[in-house]
Amino acid sequence: MRVYIVLPEVFGLNAWVRSVADRLAAQGYPALAVPLFSRTAPDLELAYDASDLAEGRRHKDATTSEQIVADVAAAVSWFRARYPQAAIHVVGFCFGGHAAFLAATLPGVEHAFDFYGAGVSRMRPGGGEPSLALLPEIKARLTCVFGMADPLIPQEDREAIGAALSKVDPAGHRLRVVEYAGADHGFMCEARSAFNPQASAQGWRLLLAGDPVA
Repeated sequence: MRVYIVLPEVFGLNAWVRSVADRLAAQGYPALAVPLFSRTAPDLELAYDASDLAEGRRHKDATTSEQIVADVAAAVSWFRARYPQAAIHVVGFCFGGHAAFLAATLPGVEHAFDFYGAGVSRMRPGGGEPSLALLPEIKARLTCVFGMADPLIPQEDREAIGAALSKVDPAGHRLRVVEYAGADHGFMCEARSAFNPQASAQGWRLLLAGDPVA
């Protein structure tokens, strides 16, 4: 059995993030969306416009990697109590993608999906070495999914992440980068102008079946 922890963008647990959890549940996979900004905005639910983006970024900037890992660890424990034998998968988008990368360090996580998590090779929430430096601590499977037209994750960042993953796992069986040509930041989200139906469909197949091509 497989269950999913869903980590949101800077826009909080809005309708789209809830729809991701609902879609996973409809496929037969229990899913729990985690409010990463609960300390500063327990009910944060923002739209995809400039003013809401600015507000979301303020809450993101007030969130540390230690808080993120603690929140996901609590979600892992919640699932473990209810589904003791389940394989726990974590999926995050945008800031939630970066958070999913951090969550991959947790021993209870089977597979983490980082969808367009910016800054992994450049910074860590709350400060410290870039999150990419945590790679030796990651024992889970990790899939980083990027759009090649994403200005927030330029080619040099994608190459740095890909090189680091390949150094640890040259065959790419456990750690891998998947890139979609022409896809912009936020390509999975139907509510965003950057939504890319083809890349989104590929991303969903990857998330549900582990198939990066079909």
